[in-house]
Amino acid sequence: MKQSRIVALVVLAVVLGAAAGLNHFYGFPGSAKTRAPQPGKTAAPGDKGVSVNTAVAEVEDFVNRRRTIGIIEAPATVVVKSRLESLVIEQHVNDGQLVKKGDPLFTLDDLEIRATVARDQAQLAKDEATLTRTKLDLERYKRLATTDATPLQLLDQATAENKIAEATVQADEAQLRSDNLRLNYAQILAPIDGRIGAIRVTPGNLIKANDSTGLATITQFQPIRVAFTLPERDLASLRKASVSSPPAVVRVYTPSATEPLATGVLDFVDSAVDTPSGTIAAKASFGNQTGELWPGMFVDVEIDLDVRPRTVMIPIVAIQAGQQGPFVFVANKDQKVELRKIEQVGIEGNRAAIASGVAGGERLVIEGQMQLTNGTRVTEISSPSISKTIGLR
Repeated sequence: MKQSRIVALVVLAVVLGAAAGLNHFYGFPGSAKTRAPQPGKTAAPGDKGVSVNTAVAEVEDFVNRRRTIGIIEAPATVVVKSRLESLVIEQHVNDGQLVKKGDPLFTLDDLEIRATVARDQAQLAKDEATLTRTKLDLERYKRLATTDATPLQLLDQATAENKIAEATVQADEAQLRSDNLRLNYAQILAPIDGRIGAIRVTPGNLIKANDSTGLATITQFQPIRVAFTLPERDLASLRKASVSSPPAVVRVYTPSATEPLATGVLDFVDSAVDTPSGTIAAKASFGNQTGELWPGMFVDVEIDLDVRPRTVMIPIVAIQAGQQGPFVFVANKDQKVELRKIEQVGIEGNRAAIASGVAGGERLVIEGQMQLTNGTRVTEISSPSISKTIGLR
């Protein structure tokens, strides 16, 4: 019996020793192992704190830019039509040709109109002769009337005939001018500078006056415009940019391009906000000397609205979202972080412009924020790769 009791005490001692070892291994309360500080808590004295990456806030002039989608449009498009019903004799242009205002496009058959002009000239000569005769008759009757050698009735009749002859000559001259004008219509000239589209008629075709399809279409290319819209909140800045000197710069890009396709200036802001969409329409002009811009193209539009001098610029990755607005963690000299609320005024690439909350030269946490609260001790780690990734200078 005594031997059994000794065996039981030995087994109990072994079990208790094993339990103590497990407590020590897992760091349970009461064990010899000290618990590690929890994320977001201030580390114990002597602890290096949470490892974080930081970046320095910079101060520079911030260009307030907006980016949107626009469409290239021609300032003027003209459908070339004939004012006469006639036969096309000559074609002076080809499909897609650049033309200047006044360049000949088509020549129409004008034989019939020339015959009409000749008839008008003959009729005018005849009526001018009649006018000369009536003038002489009137002078004669005036002289006779002074000596009572002729009735006044004949003088009145001569006066009326002279006025009728004058009116007839005036009508003949008007008709001649009209037919000469129609004769000019036989030469169809370019009404504007631009690029001519597909030619719809060729020599030998009979065309009608003011045919709805027209002979060809001319589209103005130089200068050219881009139309775009911005949110209503940008209206004040957009209006200011439209009257600035020099004018606000506008750049257009092809999708996914990093280099601008062309650079122009803002020259139009609509007179009213579009209520359903809450946007304001605007346009910018481009010289388009190289012909890169084509009517109907969709492009990315970037406009410089204004410049904010000496603005604090920080990496976007440093900004955190909170219930009371955006904030950042600033690393102090004592290696603790301070939570700061910020006011953001714009974005440039991978950086944000800040109106308040951060000063130039302060160090911001850009990696490891999830483990931080206000006052957490940190250890800053240099990380050139991250700085390069976020576009720091």
